[in-house]
Amino acid sequence: MLAVMQTNMGEIEDSTVRPKVTDAKGILKQNRQFLDYFWDIAKPEREIRLKAVEDLIEHLKQSEKPDELQYSLKRLVDGLSHTRDDARSGYSVALAQLLSVFEEISLKSTLDSVKEKHNLQTAKKKFIRNAAFGNFFGVLALSQSTRLHKEPQVVLECVRLLQSLSQYREHLRDLPRKTMVDILSETSKEVFEEVLLSALQSDLTSALNTPEQLELLLVALQKFPSVLKPKKLKKLLGTTAVITKENMPKLVEVLKTAARSVKKENILPPVAFDLLQVSLREDNFEMFWNEAIIKGMLSEMPGPTHYLSFRLLGACLPLLSVAQLEFVLSADVMTHYGQHMLSAQLADRFKFAPEMEKYVSEFMQGCADADKQLVVALGFTQLTNQGYPVVPSCWKDLEHMGLSALQKYVEWLMEAFCKPQLEKCLDFSTRRQKGNQETEAESDSCVARFRKWIILRLTFIGENHQIKKREDLVMKLARFIFFHAFFDVKKPTPEIPETTQALSVPIDQQTRAAISSAFYGLLQGLNTMAVLGDSAEAERRTLGVKADGSMWIYCVVQYATMLLDQSKHVQSVQTLSPEQRQGWDSMLGSVEALRKKARKSSSPEHSAFQHLFLLVGIQIFKAPEESLELLNDLRTCMEKAQAKKSKKKKANGKSSEEEPHWVEVVVEILLSLLSQPSRLTRGVCKAVFSRICPHLTQEALSSILDVLDPNKDEDESGVMVTDEKKEKKKIHKEEEERDEEEDDDVEDEDGSDSSSDDDDDDEDEAMEEGEEVDQNFRLDLMKVLQGQNALATEEDGSDEEELDDAAMMKLDGSLSALFLEQKKKIQAKKDEKDRLRKEKVLVRDFKIKVLVVVVLLLSKQGSSALVLGMVEPLLSVIENGMSSETSQQEQDFLRKAADIFRNRLCRGKYYCREINGREAELHDMLERLIGRAQKLTDSSVSLYYFSAALYLLKVLRGVVSERDSANAPSTPSELRLMGKVDVERVTTCFRNALTSFMTKRKSPLTGAMFIDLFSRFPVLCVNLLDTAVESITAGVREHQQGQACAVVLRALQSKDVKNLMSDAQSTELHQKVVDQLAKSFEDVQCKNKTVREKMVKALELCQHLVRVVHSQKLQVNLELLQKVLKSMNAEGSLQKPGQLEDTYWSVMKLFGVLKPKMEKVKKVVEAEQTEETTRKKKKKGFLPETKKRKNRKKPTVLEGKETPASTETAGGASGEEGKKKKKKNKKRKQQGGEEEGTRNQPATKKAKTQQQQQKKKKKGGQQEADGK
Repeated sequence: MLAVMQTNMGEIEDSTVRPKVTDAKGILKQNRQFLDYFWDIAKPEREIRLKAVEDLIEHLKQSEKPDELQYSLKRLVDGLSHTRDDARSGYSVALAQLLSVFEEISLKSTLDSVKEKHNLQTAKKKFIRNAAFGNFFGVLALSQSTRLHKEPQVVLECVRLLQSLSQYREHLRDLPRKTMVDILSETSKEVFEEVLLSALQSDLTSALNTPEQLELLLVALQKFPSVLKPKKLKKLLGTTAVITKENMPKLVEVLKTAARSVKKENILPPVAFDLLQVSLREDNFEMFWNEAIIKGMLSEMPGPTHYLSFRLLGACLPLLSVAQLEFVLSADVMTHYGQHMLSAQLADRFKFAPEMEKYVSEFMQGCADADKQLVVALGFTQLTNQGYPVVPSCWKDLEHMGLSALQKYVEWLMEAFCKPQLEKCLDFSTRRQKGNQETEAESDSCVARFRKWIILRLTFIGENHQIKKREDLVMKLARFIFFHAFFDVKKPTPEIPETTQALSVPIDQQTRAAISSAFYGLLQGLNTMAVLGDSAEAERRTLGVKADGSMWIYCVVQYATMLLDQSKHVQSVQTLSPEQRQGWDSMLGSVEALRKKARKSSSPEHSAFQHLFLLVGIQIFKAPEESLELLNDLRTCMEKAQAKKSKKKKANGKSSEEEPHWVEVVVEILLSLLSQPSRLTRGVCKAVFSRICPHLTQEALSSILDVLDPNKDEDESGVMVTDEKKEKKKIHKEEEERDEEEDDDVEDEDGSDSSSDDDDDDEDEAMEEGEEVDQNFRLDLMKVLQGQNALATEEDGSDEEELDDAAMMKLDGSLSALFLEQKKKIQAKKDEKDRLRKEKVLVRDFKIKVLVVVVLLLSKQGSSALVLGMVEPLLSVIENGMSSETSQQEQDFLRKAADIFRNRLCRGKYYCREINGREAELHDMLERLIGRAQKLTDSSVSLYYFSAALYLLKVLRGVVSERDSANAPSTPSELRLMGKVDVERVTTCFRNALTSFMTKRKSPLTGAMFIDLFSRFPVLCVNLLDTAVESITAGVREHQQGQACAVVLRALQSKDVKNLMSDAQSTELHQKVVDQLAKSFEDVQCKNKTVREKMVKALELCQHLVRVVHSQKLQVNLELLQKVLKSMNAEGSLQKPGQLEDTYWSVMKLFGVLKPKMEKVKKVVEAEQTEETTRKKKKKGFLPETKKRKNRKKPTVLEGKETPASTETAGGASGEEGKKKKKKNKKRKQQGGEEEGTRNQPATKKAKTQQQQQKKKKKGGQQEADGK
């Protein structure tokens, strides 16, 4: 076909009738690459379009052919009206670049060609949109060519064309007006005054009608103020200024139109911001804000007009003075913004808060005036809803606030806390709140809400590391919050600045609790805060300390001591008992002693105890009894640690065995503290543990791992039981007294449902404890009945004797007491179940917290030998979690444990390198792990055991594994270095595992595990390659055979494996693999998916082998493999598209055999042609011969003779016979339809229909029998 077409094209070109070929077509025929530029310009990808424009311009520069330039200009002008937006913009950019580079092209002629090509007058109705876009993008290209301002007449024509395009707003929207504004901003004063002013006279005169025309006027005013003087404005608008009371109604309507036009874009219209700037230039800002924004825009329902007002509020902040900022931030716009903040909390509501935060953030960053920053911060703080500020307390815009402004703002917050003046705030209430409003109680609640928010804001300022602040300000915040959380003022004193500001309204109990929790949150932030200021850069890594090295928590404790000593001026909210005060003083003495020792010689032991003492001591204001007990434990622990140090020289063996190490005691204290719900406590526990990690002992680590060990729940429950008892001491003192009352309440509440509950409880009880409970209860019941002679026996002759009333009442009392006792037993069992469930939840939550300690240990001491003892406990946790319950808490615990094991331990950057004397122990552990991995049923758990074995291998190999990828060793001697690994023993272990994987049908091991082993340890890979190669054909199933191919492929691709083997060994190995592959390909039938997957992996291995043999010219015989591969496609079954087929033909291509081409198109065409011919031959309205019925009983008529008898039978008797046949046919059809219906129906429906048919048959048979 192609040859015929080429000959035909040649004949056409050689014919004399054909007209001459234009230059453009000749260029296209000669240069295909030149044509591709225009195709790329129209593509949707922006990068491709820009690259094509650059290449086109560069090509035209180098070629210097006028024909190509003219064609490019024509082609780009034609593409301006393309149907796709991306193509139009691409052609416009290309045309602009073409006009800017080649200045010999006239702008006037280009504009004329645009008008001519995209003529709106002659265009058809369906092409009007494309023509309008063609004109617009043509003018846009001229304006972007940077040559338009040089030709004023062209500028005038462009403006007039844009004016004419304004009537096509449904297609172009406001694009023509925006382009006119851009042209105006680039034109000179002379061109505007001489050329454009007269052309824009009508638009400027009607500037107050549409946003586009007003924006045009505002841009002209900003660009050419000397041309558009007040006298000129008087002629255009009738007023000498834009912002006047006469123009205000029209301006409001224009702003409303602009707000609705950007409803979907969510942006500030430029005309609104330009009007704001004009009002500032004309000194009419307050009139504009009151009349246009408050009375005009906010008079509408909440929607686009309100959002435009909010955007103007945010955009005007950098332009206003301090007085103007105070005026704006106290006006009705802020009130409406607050109401929007409340209503936007509902779901599916538009939220403007992120935009406003962005505006304020930009203002804070760009404003250096502290007074303006303070006014803005106070303006948003004083916007309150019944006392509670609308802006969240965690306001990130404060991060850009200056130091002086922040200092003033904090002082204002503290004063507002002590003396709240809500009347100065911009407070508002919703309609519902106004209906439920009260006077005195409402005002008190407003004060409490305002104080809670202030405390949260002060806490945020103190603990946020991004806010720049000084140490004295942070300490001032901590002192203020601590004082009002735990102390009251008796008498003001200058020694305590917090007492000088009297409270106008006393602090209620709920507010005090909120302040207390906020203080401990602030203390947590201070403990993790870096050193403030530019000094002490060397100490920046130390967290929780000041520039002088003292801890923040120590400074707070000193301030608390001062307050406790000033009992005349200050009173504690919770009075400390003498024992508690003595504990506080002893804690201070211990801290001071530790500080003195730390000055002499810094030790982590000293800092750890110091942290713990300060932490537990500061908790005495919140929980005095618990803190006192913990302080005593800490004191004894520290004394033991000091005593051990003093006796270390004298007693070496016995004393160390009798008394635990100080680290062990500290770890137990930390574990007990971790069970508390305080975030501060947990944070300080982390800090203390990170400091004592280098001194951790095996016994201390064992106490941590015992908590996580699932096989030691009874042993480790002691930790939780003690904590639970401590927690229950407070609660159960009151609850134990009310147990009987609660039981009675439960009985009363059960009511009528008690019988059903009892039945259910009895059933549960029978399920749990068997028949003994029923028997015991039955015996008790029998005893009660027999005691009252109410139980009938065989000796009783009759039932005539009845009990009297007194006996019946006594019997009822005995029965009720018996059943009440039984009910209490059932309730006690229920309570025990509930208690066990809650205890289990507490234990699991405690274990999750302990995992954080494990993470700290691995991050701080990942190279310690103690880490090796964590492998098996973590694996037991993971294995037990996989097989246990599936609650959310259990899943979180399992996920964290698995993440720690996989990412922190096995893949950690640092690992143990000192294993002297532990080689045998680690080898035994490795064998245990591999053996356990083979016995499991879950592959995911087996993967963790296998990863642990590889981790132990890495530890045994040692520093040899620490190599740079660029400087990897290439010599076999360096590669064979395996450190302290017993290669033979480990190889035997992994060979058994590999053999188990390849020979067992259900093995938890996977091929990915051995691929990881081969890639990380090439020495073991070389030793195990023979087993893997044999498994290509010896695998028990196709899956194992495919995995063997994948493992062998990964081994052959490794450069390290290649370096470890000699040339002879490599050749022999390749020959073995080729032979195994040839055997695996013999008599293969792709029956199912697993076989196809196996074939794909085998062909991938085959492809690699053939490439290596051909490239390295190895002496490997590939003839047998080639024959087997050719025989696989003997029937042509591998010519369809697919992964298997593609891989097969990629292998055959290496042997020089190409995939035959499929002639699908010709067959389809031939089939269509045959169908068309058969359709033409068929006659419409006639049945084919095969569909016609044959009348078998039709009488045969001889030539020239008539058979009247036959005609009579055909006419008379045939009528009756025909009726009978029709009835028989109907019956057959009905039966056949029922059979087909039952065939197509599902099993249940089919059974039902068969049953119905059988019933019908039975009924028919019965009727026949009855008839007989």
